[in-house]
Amino acid sequence: MSSKKEAIFICSLIVLWYSSNIGVLLLNKFLLSNYGFRFPIFLTMCHMSACAILSYISIVLLKVVPLQTLKSRSQFLKIATLSVVFCGSVVGGNISLRYLAVSFNQAVGATTPFFTALFAYLATLKREAWVTYAALVPVVTGVVIASGGEPSFHFFGFVMCISATAARAFKSVLQGILLSSDGEKLNSMNLLLYMSPIAILVLLPAALIMEPNVVDVTLSLGREHKFMWLLLLVNSVMAYSANLSNFLVTKHTSALTLQVLGNAKGAVAVVISILLFKNPVTVIGIGGYMITVMGVVAYGEAKRRPVIKGHPRAEESASRRRVDTRASWRELTISDTREVHLGDTGEMGLGDTREVDVGDLGELLSSLHVQESRASYGVRLADTYTRGLNQFALRRRHRASCFRSACL
Repeated sequence: MSSKKEAIFICSLIVLWYSSNIGVLLLNKFLLSNYGFRFPIFLTMCHMSACAILSYISIVLLKVVPLQTLKSRSQFLKIATLSVVFCGSVVGGNISLRYLAVSFNQAVGATTPFFTALFAYLATLKREAWVTYAALVPVVTGVVIASGGEPSFHFFGFVMCISATAARAFKSVLQGILLSSDGEKLNSMNLLLYMSPIAILVLLPAALIMEPNVVDVTLSLGREHKFMWLLLLVNSVMAYSANLSNFLVTKHTSALTLQVLGNAKGAVAVVISILLFKNPVTVIGIGGYMITVMGVVAYGEAKRRPVIKGHPRAEESASRRRVDTRASWRELTISDTREVHLGDTGEMGLGDTREVDVGDLGELLSSLHVQESRASYGVRLADTYTRGLNQFALRRRHRASCFRSACL
């Protein structure tokens, strides 16, 4: 694919991603607040039904992405757990749209990094750099300011929006924990394929119990408004399109581009919603949202920075890379894209990823074959390897001569 065609293709994906995400958000608001369709659980079930059907068509029949099969009952149970949490986040978000303006909903939703960092620490005790935590301060501060300046503030809607945001963050952390092994990892499209049917089984009884008149009201609205069924269909298809386009944009762009586009997407959704729904906004509310967005940008920038740990050998600090030992115990591949620190190699096992410090390998390098993708770094490793072998040979000769002397 030529560079021009590739640029057009990526631009088309971004347009699809924006239109799908913003479209499903605005249609949800229109149906739940302005159209009289006040059934967020049933609406979420429609979304999941469309995702289940279209995922099967695109993956199994059209083979847009390779099909990844489930390998164990344990993996299925983990996906079912993720599906329940995912349902809670989507339903909570849809409920909040009944009571909150889209602009305020997006401002609250921007606090996802705060909850992600919180749950990651509680679940794994993983600490980030202080700069990362400092970037979360304006994220929360902005939402507090926006809440105070929101003319149509609704406490229950705010609680549901916060709950949905927290559930979304918890799902991402939980996914990283439950599906961490290489044999259980699934890409986002295959994960959606397996999560959607489970979500339907969860949402169907919930809708019938908590929204008992959903069928009668839906049929009545369908008779009164001829575009009712079309709106539901378009909304459900957009929900799947948002997931598909997000996957493709992630695949064809860099992490930085995705971060910038994601932040801009929220701002675009806010502007369009204000123009369409004419919801009142205040300078304080806009200022709070801008502070939150700037905090999210700062958080993303802090997360992107490589963390270099201190080491007594300053000249060796640039040579730290992540060592992945999945291939074999005796075959270490040092990746250039990850951070590294050398730990106790005696504890490394197959499938483990440990931190390795390529400083003084000594006798370790005499028994391990090290592969490195960068030529310059390979030369330095070869040098260290040769020195290690020479030292090892000298020690062996010294021990042999000592042994002969003792025998004599």
